[in-house]
Amino acid sequence: MASEMEPEVQAIDRSLLECSAEEIAGKWLQATDLTREVYQHLAHCVPKIYCRGPNPFPQKEDTLAQHILLGPMEWYICGEDPALGFPKLEQANKPSHLCGRVFKVGEPTYSCRDCAVDPTCVLCMQCFLGSIHRDHRYRMTTSGGGGFCDCGDTEAWKEGPYCQRHELSSSEVVEEEDPLVHLSEDVIARTYNIFAIMFRYAVDMLTWEKESELPEDLEVGEKTDTYYCMLFNDEVHTYEQVIYTLQKAVNCTQKEAIGFATTVDRDGRRSVRYGDFQYCDQAKTVIVRNTSRQTKPLKVQVMHSSVAAHQNFGLKALSWLGSVIGYSDGLRRILCQVGLQEGPDGENSSLVDRLMLNDSKLWKGARSVYHQLFMSSLLMDLKYKKLFAVRFAKNYRQLQRDFMEDDHERAVSVTALSVQFFTAPTLARMLITEENLMTVIIKAFMDHLKHRDAQGRFQFERYTALQAFKFRRVQSLILDLKYVLISKPTEWSDELRQKFLQGFDAFLELLKCMQGMDPITRQVGQHIEMEPEWEAAFTLQMKLTHVISMVQDWCALDEKVLIEAYKKCLAVLMQCHGGFTDGEQPITLSICGHSVETIRYCVSQEKVSIHLPISRLLAGLHVLLSKSEVAYKFPELLPLSELSPPMLIEHPLRCLVLCAQVHAGMWRRNGFSLVNQIYYYHNVKCRREMFDKDIVMLQTGVSMMDPNHFLMIMLSRFELYQIFSTPDYGKRFSSEVTHKDVVQQNNTLIEEMLYLIIMLVGERFSPGVGQVGATDEIKREIIHQLSIKPMAHSELVKSLPEDENKETGMESVIETVAHFKKPGLTGRGMYELKPECAKEFNLYFYHFSRAEQSKAEEAQRKLKRENKEDTALPPPALPPFCPLFGSLVNILQCDVMLSIMGTILQWAVERHGSAWSESMLQRVLHLIGMALQEEKHHLENAVEGHVQTFTFTQKISKPGDAPNNSPSILAMLETLQNAPSLEVHKDMIRWLLKMFNTIKKIRESSSSSPVAEAEGAIMEEVIENKSSRDKDKAERKRKAEIARLRREKIMAQMSEMQRHFIDENKELFQQTIELDASASAALDNSPLVPDAALTALGPAQTQVPEPRQFVTCILCQEEQEVTVESRAMVLAAFVQRSTVLSKDRSKVIEDPEKYDPLFMHPDLSCGTHTGSCGHAMHAHCWQRYFDSVQAKEQRRQQRLRLHTSYDVENGEFLCPLCECLSNTVIPLLLPPRSILSRRLNFSDQPDLAQWTRTIAQQIKVIQMLRKGDSAADKPSSEDTEDMNIIPIPEGFRPDFYPRNPYSDSIKEMLTTFGTATYKVGLKVHPNEDDPRVPIMCWGTCAYTIQSIERILSEEEKPVFGPLPCRLDDCLRSLTRFAAAHWTVALLPVVQGHFCKLFASLVPSDGSEDLPCILDIDMFHLLVGLVLSFPALQCQDFSGSSLATGDLHIFHLVTLAHIVQILLTSCTEENGMDQENPTGEEELAILSLHKTLHRCTGSALDEAPSGWHLWRSVRAGILPFLKCSALFFHYLNGVPAPPDLQVSGASHFEHLCNYLSLPTNLIRLFQENSDIMNSLIESWCQNSEVKRYLNGERGAISYPRGANKLIDLPEDYSSLINQASNFSCPKSGGDKSRAPTLCLVCGSLLCSQSYCCQAELEGEDVGACTAHTYSCGSGAGIFLRVRECQVLFLAGKTKGCFYSPPYLDDYGETDQGLRRGNPLHLCQERFRKIQKLWQQHSITEEIGHAQEANQTLVGIDWQHL
Repeated sequence: MASEMEPEVQAIDRSLLECSAEEIAGKWLQATDLTREVYQHLAHCVPKIYCRGPNPFPQKEDTLAQHILLGPMEWYICGEDPALGFPKLEQANKPSHLCGRVFKVGEPTYSCRDCAVDPTCVLCMQCFLGSIHRDHRYRMTTSGGGGFCDCGDTEAWKEGPYCQRHELSSSEVVEEEDPLVHLSEDVIARTYNIFAIMFRYAVDMLTWEKESELPEDLEVGEKTDTYYCMLFNDEVHTYEQVIYTLQKAVNCTQKEAIGFATTVDRDGRRSVRYGDFQYCDQAKTVIVRNTSRQTKPLKVQVMHSSVAAHQNFGLKALSWLGSVIGYSDGLRRILCQVGLQEGPDGENSSLVDRLMLNDSKLWKGARSVYHQLFMSSLLMDLKYKKLFAVRFAKNYRQLQRDFMEDDHERAVSVTALSVQFFTAPTLARMLITEENLMTVIIKAFMDHLKHRDAQGRFQFERYTALQAFKFRRVQSLILDLKYVLISKPTEWSDELRQKFLQGFDAFLELLKCMQGMDPITRQVGQHIEMEPEWEAAFTLQMKLTHVISMVQDWCALDEKVLIEAYKKCLAVLMQCHGGFTDGEQPITLSICGHSVETIRYCVSQEKVSIHLPISRLLAGLHVLLSKSEVAYKFPELLPLSELSPPMLIEHPLRCLVLCAQVHAGMWRRNGFSLVNQIYYYHNVKCRREMFDKDIVMLQTGVSMMDPNHFLMIMLSRFELYQIFSTPDYGKRFSSEVTHKDVVQQNNTLIEEMLYLIIMLVGERFSPGVGQVGATDEIKREIIHQLSIKPMAHSELVKSLPEDENKETGMESVIETVAHFKKPGLTGRGMYELKPECAKEFNLYFYHFSRAEQSKAEEAQRKLKRENKEDTALPPPALPPFCPLFGSLVNILQCDVMLSIMGTILQWAVERHGSAWSESMLQRVLHLIGMALQEEKHHLENAVEGHVQTFTFTQKISKPGDAPNNSPSILAMLETLQNAPSLEVHKDMIRWLLKMFNTIKKIRESSSSSPVAEAEGAIMEEVIENKSSRDKDKAERKRKAEIARLRREKIMAQMSEMQRHFIDENKELFQQTIELDASASAALDNSPLVPDAALTALGPAQTQVPEPRQFVTCILCQEEQEVTVESRAMVLAAFVQRSTVLSKDRSKVIEDPEKYDPLFMHPDLSCGTHTGSCGHAMHAHCWQRYFDSVQAKEQRRQQRLRLHTSYDVENGEFLCPLCECLSNTVIPLLLPPRSILSRRLNFSDQPDLAQWTRTIAQQIKVIQMLRKGDSAADKPSSEDTEDMNIIPIPEGFRPDFYPRNPYSDSIKEMLTTFGTATYKVGLKVHPNEDDPRVPIMCWGTCAYTIQSIERILSEEEKPVFGPLPCRLDDCLRSLTRFAAAHWTVALLPVVQGHFCKLFASLVPSDGSEDLPCILDIDMFHLLVGLVLSFPALQCQDFSGSSLATGDLHIFHLVTLAHIVQILLTSCTEENGMDQENPTGEEELAILSLHKTLHRCTGSALDEAPSGWHLWRSVRAGILPFLKCSALFFHYLNGVPAPPDLQVSGASHFEHLCNYLSLPTNLIRLFQENSDIMNSLIESWCQNSEVKRYLNGERGAISYPRGANKLIDLPEDYSSLINQASNFSCPKSGGDKSRAPTLCLVCGSLLCSQSYCCQAELEGEDVGACTAHTYSCGSGAGIFLRVRECQVLFLAGKTKGCFYSPPYLDDYGETDQGLRRGNPLHLCQERFRKIQKLWQQHSITEEIGHAQEANQTLVGIDWQHL
């Protein structure tokens, strides 16, 4: 189809390209009716440029449009070539002080917590870095897109509004000048014409609703039958549904469908089919039919191509307008005028209004284009910003209605622009006074909550997903209200007062609908069936919390407003309580001769609601009256005399009683909804406007009524009146056998009531209630939080209430009350309470939950015990009340209170049964303490001549009246002090009595009044008690001393008896001691031949007797010795492919089935690493265990399709002991060499040259025999003759096959581990007979040793330092296994490998295709040669030993490695050049270099100084020597010399001695010069070496540098910035949603999205998973930049999140960037991650994480 289209498109292009912009513009300048001319041009050209085929060509369309459509307009505006005209305009223009950069999704934004007027004021990164705020406390977030940078807006910042770029120069003054002065008259006129036409055209086209016809002035004569089937975005259907539907409807591939879906999601619409009407309509029907089943169908339109074309150009025109006005403020001003000009239809007909009101009908792409235009025009011009704000406010209710119906997110709705006006203080004030904005918003909000009950309160339906969705929309209105109130007015005008109070009325209406909503009744009998709806009401309360607080803040700023608001609020409360006494009969209560009238009401029987916003608002305003002293200045203006305290306290009291009853378990049958409501009522998010205000309301009530009356009402509401009003009720109560539950309930209620009284008297830390400053409240919160336990900064912030600016005010005071402790490698920084703050601790702090209270109590008592103080926790000293609340303290000394205290103390003294509890007593003691503190305070601050009214001490010393003559409270305390059962409270009682005496002394000194007899007597009693107590103490001490002496005597006797026993059984003990010694010797690697130098290999190898090895199986606990014949013991092991040492990650094995891994390239591009946890099992035990794991897995798979942390199909399991991930087992063996080598002690072992020749001959024989075998099928006489001609070397028996020394079970395990290594290392199916199996076994041994050597060098540890035992065991078993594996492979195969490996060093005929010396990793070669050599040596009976072979192989490889190093060493001159070469090493190496120079035909560069060469050889070969030392140590079991076990200088000499090398390595060349010269020649002749020396290819140079993770920037925001500029590589220029950084290679990937999925082994996987396979061969470490999270991935099903290396100043990570504190790189933590990677522990780490946290298993890691 496309091919037919091509020529046609071309033809059109030609006819269009001929017209020139200049001519058209000229024609327009002459035109009389410009609009018609322009429209004709558009009508003719637009359909020819846009929408020409099924697939859009945006680049081509845009260039054409620029040339043919927009070009003429630009000419027209400038009157000359726009390339000259626009720059002129730009020069005349003054640069803007506003930045106005519109944020992209995911771009970092910064807000300053010190200077921003509110949290919505943000800077882009560039402005932030150039501003003063970067040194302040800033917050960093990632933008959701759509806002813009506020740099330069003076209203947004308290200081530093400009960054360096937007700074005002000193000469400028910010005065409003008309930007049009810089433009000439005719430019203004022409611009006005074009802007008016184009803006109108664009608006007309975007709001055009007919699908197949155009406005008549754009219609062209002939009409084609070309249509689009246009699919629109909605927020209901998922990606999957859309993709599936499209595949069915327009039969496209899944890839295409994903492309369509992505575009629809991004731009809001996409054509999914192009053709004639019927063809498109058919697709539409299918789509609608397929998506209408569950929800509303997808929106699809069949649209004529010309309509689509004009709409596309309409968008282009809007963005063109946006770019043109960027040249000059004058042009911007003209566009604003055009946009806001009233149209012909009067109200709401301006272009801006039309766009706004059609917002919800437009698709996503169109919305964002015109929003951007508004931001760059209307919002950047301050004059028009005001006019626009007025239009916005006028249309506010309609816009919100549209938004409710619309299903797009708020971010793409025009309502989101509210934040731009409402937060600007001057605009917000203007809108309140002129447009009555506050009322408008609240009314709009009330419009949407229609459901009310009979009393007119809100009623919510079940909180379904749809309800929640709608409700979230409604909440955005509350957000707008918050924006309007966020900046408080400094001066008030009369209009502002009037309009604010109107808004306040509307707000009261709203709260009135909430007063008493969701009422509940106690369930009795059976449990509630249906949990009632409660979430919506609380969500509403939570959202309104800040608004309620802010309304109070506004009221506090103006006395007139406060008085009016108070009256209004009180009036509404009276209305709500209008029916306060109806239907509830009045009763009279009396205790202690006081009586009060109240109503009969039982919380446990009637309806009660937790929502009382009006009462709480009144409480808040009442406190403000006190705080602002209005109550004392204008008492006559306030209705304080009309207040009825009983009415005020009624509802809050019911609410608190409800909480008490719930706590007492009386509401259990009401289910969880009630528990949740009580939880939120006290929760930090709500309590400020709920629980706290209820306490204040009760305090208000108490301060205005007789405390006796209050207490009686309270007893009645708590349903405890009976108990305290009837004398002896307690006795009767417990004597009648009552229901245990009831007693329990009553006890809890009494405790709760006492707790409430403590709170009423003690909570005076809010300014207005007590005489405190603003910071005292937050200080006290922090002290009490930290007295529970030390806390991290984030925990502490979470437990403190935030204000509307998300601030807690904590930073300003934290230093005064706490110390900060920095974190270590894990964990986070902690704040600890300063010891001097502990005295302010109040056990009954009102924000403690039950659990917190008991934790705090325990912690504080423990502290006191540690400091050797008594453990009493007395009430802290309190600040005085404000005068308005002053009379509150009398509640402590009123008759009813004393009677309650007395009753409870009496119960404690008499201790009868269960009608009494210790917590009750503890609370009473606390109350007595508070009263004493209060009295002491009154006395200390007493004024002369004033009568002391607070006389608590006198009242508690009086005994009760006749008839019952109960003892005084003081006397009862005395009695209790000696009660043995009350040990815990002794300290507290002692403190009270001490306090009592202090007060008495103060009273005596102030008034010389005679002391009452009674008190004196009591005092003496106290003193007597004290002396008797001292006697007790002395007695106790004496007893303790006697006991100690007795203990010591007994111990002495016992040790004496032990000594006798040892003397008598000497021999027995002698043996054990010797055994211990030998065991420890073996452990310490301490050589048993201390004087001889230790040598690891060769004929001179130190002979060490092999210690017997006993191992215990972790499964059956049976101990067994490791021998050759015994059953196999195995270690759990994990084999994985690895690129940790790789120098070239881009290499990929094309076809693993044909790949030959015999030679490892020195770039180590992919190796096989084996690790083990070191736990041993019997092979058969392991087999049984693994079978059971497999069976369990099959059963589990039938039940549920979750992944486990291990993949049984790949042979994975968890080590039964430590749950470490494993996928195979390594057999434990004795050193295989000692078993295989026949000890033939011939003194004359051949030297290197002889040995090499012999081996070469043997190899020849074997190869001839092989050929013979393959030719033997067709025998002929010549062949056999040939056979006889081969000279078989003396003593070589090629027909001899050695016997395998191992037991069957060990052989089986050798095969098992070998096959596993082969399977994992090559990613192929297991096949134990594959000739590559032995190669892979040697390879994993070499690679594992190399990686451990790397880690040791990195950490600068000695090569034989103390290794962790799991590593030591692993290396030992792995090396021995690799050395024994040839016994279970086919001998000819292993011999073949040896021949090839040997030929790479000693060339023979027919070894052409071997790699050159530069392309072989020498250590892998060494391991391969040494471990395959026994396969040849076992047939050699000539007497040369295995050890000799080892030594010669090692020497050969070392020589080759030296040549390799010299060929590749960089020859740059070193500044520290020594004079002439002096030492023999330097001379020798220079001569060797000359030889090389000769052999390579002078291609090798001239030698620098010998000293420099020798240095580079030594440095280059050291890693190889270290690896070899480890290898031979584990292979032959020779302990390491002590010099190599300590860190220190380079161990070069010691290594050479241990490996029997001369320390001058070059001597090897000189000793074997006869053979070496020819070898060097053959190595250098290789064509690859020549290519390298001619610079045609590269090679690895030595020593290979260590691989590290990439360098991360110190400041996290630069990473975010880098990521926000990263666009998804697949979907053109789209910003990636989850940019993810690979920490191994530094690539940025677009994770977790459809666009970048790749196919891997036939499965779609996300970008990260695909990348792990190419970069880390299956394992990867990533940093998710937007979340600040480290991600570990291994394979497709395994992954976990790990804590990131970025910390804030408080030593905490911020995963998800929720807190937004500045983050900086912590090097230690980054090193820890790097170490995990270098040690190959990523997979193990993931395994542990997934075992510990089951939720990780359910994540689809492969999609990341």
